[in-house]
Amino acid sequence: MTRGLRNILVCVTGATPQVVTETIFALSTKKPPIHVDELFVITTSYGKSYIKEKLLNQGILYKLINEYNLPPINFSEENIIVIRNKKGSVLDDIKDDTDSESAGDIITDFIRTMTDRPDTALHCSIAGGRKTMSFYLGAALQLFGRPQDKLYHVLVRAEFENNPEFFYPPKKPRRIKCMLPDGRTKLLSTKQAEIYLAELPFVRLKSRLWLEGKTFRELIEEAQESMSLYTLHRPVVIRLKDRRLFIGNTELSLPPMLIALYSAFAFQKTRGCKKPARNNCSGCSDCYIDADNLMNREFLKLIKKINTLLYGKQSSRLYDERWQRYEEKGGIPIDTIRQNISKINKHIATLIDDDPSFYQIKRVGSYGKSSYG
Repeated sequence: MTRGLRNILVCVTGATPQVVTETIFALSTKKPPIHVDELFVITTSYGKSYIKEKLLNQGILYKLINEYNLPPINFSEENIIVIRNKKGSVLDDIKDDTDSESAGDIITDFIRTMTDRPDTALHCSIAGGRKTMSFYLGAALQLFGRPQDKLYHVLVRAEFENNPEFFYPPKKPRRIKCMLPDGRTKLLSTKQAEIYLAELPFVRLKSRLWLEGKTFRELIEEAQESMSLYTLHRPVVIRLKDRRLFIGNTELSLPPMLIALYSAFAFQKTRGCKKPARNNCSGCSDCYIDADNLMNREFLKLIKKINTLLYGKQSSRLYDERWQRYEEKGGIPIDTIRQNISKINKHIATLIDDDPSFYQIKRVGSYGKSSYG
């Protein structure tokens, strides 16, 4: 058992509840063994009837637990999650695109919720159910899986796979009717059954993405946008003492005053972030500065502080007529700031071949109530 964590087994199944007991058995035989504390099964209404009948009513799950002296597993009808359509009606099968999207939303929402529980380690099996369900389970784990969460596929010798008489290798072997690859049936001993548990590697994106979407489609679109930012976004490097500004390997030849203004917005971006848990700024403008605040003494102090780093404390530039006017008025006129922002943005647009908007100073809101960042 993962130290300090509850091991939660999540299976997707259709009309083959065997994959559940096969997975539990295979996990228990790992070295070291993984003992399941709680079981959840995601299925259709048709699959639920099979799972209830075999695992609960016929007690096959509890026979496995007792026969191999496994720790108790929390599992009841409430742990069977039935896929529903957009109207809330249960699905007996996944038949079209709409059903498929419903399955994706339910599976993803469940995994998202479970990974919010810090005391759990998820063990997810894609061995049963429609291939669509297996895909969604794997994709959901990529989006929300943590280091302790695992993805598995269970492989069973062909003659015993989906066999209605085989759920796990019993301690005392018995002979059951099996279908051979050539279509003939033959009695085989369960001693010949072989179960392999394949752990499937996957890319964990949870720590690198900030996802707010509700549906699987929305989540994928957000993830794609975030990943595009990672691959396309060049680093911005500002060397104030050298009066140099770089976007990637491209140097922007800007006057020191414009470097100071750009640096002030960069400072606000890094120090004034309202959502530090996010790992990208896509679609967010919470740290932007209102036009009124661009004209006040606080912003003037920030610009002056940056200019001190650019020129040195004794520079006469900090005491010329222009700065005296700014000091007297209590800030830099908004028209001056807007003109300088326009100059910076035009210069960036001429030098950056790919989307320059990543690096430009943006304005949101109406002209009279604008914010910049």
